Amino acid sequence: MALLHQATLRPTKLELLAAWLPGRGWFSGPAGEVLRVGAYRFDDPAGAVGIETMLVRAGDGPVHQVPLTYRDAPLAGGDDWLLGTAEHSALGRRWVYDGCGDPVYAAALASAILGDTGQAEQFLQVDGRLERREPDMSIAGGAAGGAQAPAVGTVRRVVEGDPTLIVTDTVELAVIRRPEPGAGPAGTVLTGAWPGQETPVPLASATLR
Repeated sequence: MALLHQATLRPTKLELLAAWLPGRGWFSGPAGEVLRVGAYRFDDPAGAVGIETMLVRAGDGPVHQVPLTYRDAPLAGGDDWLLGTAEHSALGRRWVYDGCGDPVYAAALASAILGDTGQAEQFLQVDGRLERREPDMSIAGGAAGGAQAPAVGTVRRVVEGDPTLIVTDTVELAVIRRPEPGAGPAGTVLTGAWPGQETPVPLASATLR
């Protein structure tokens, strides 16, 4: 379950992305404002790290996929993956990372693809009660019902690019940065659809090592 707050974030996630994306080798589009296309969330079983994957577009450029993790303290060894910090009016300072460099995201992605856990249910805190929030996009893993993902262990290596490769002890994950119709990478595939892209397209894949 993803618990959301009625709160402000400064700078906003889109502002952080607008500053960070032009420096990525896989980014395509004009520098400047980015627009949100859709998003989906995963659960952190420990309840400590927020995990949200955002789909955004700059100008008339393609849709880009950026997994983000939100932490209440810096991630050890994670400086290369830091987008920046933001002040959350309810939770205080948040460290915002590209999830491809965060082991909590790697474990959640493997579980979504190989264990078919799906996206987290989202609930908004409103006047002391929880209101369910409908997701604005759908995702589906490729595993059979009841399948269990292996523990990913340690993240051994991350290779930037499109796709970005995350190599762990047990699984190699590929995160597609510019999702579009067509065949996905090898392995079991996570697909997604959003308004304007009703036919599911590959978002990521997992291959057992």
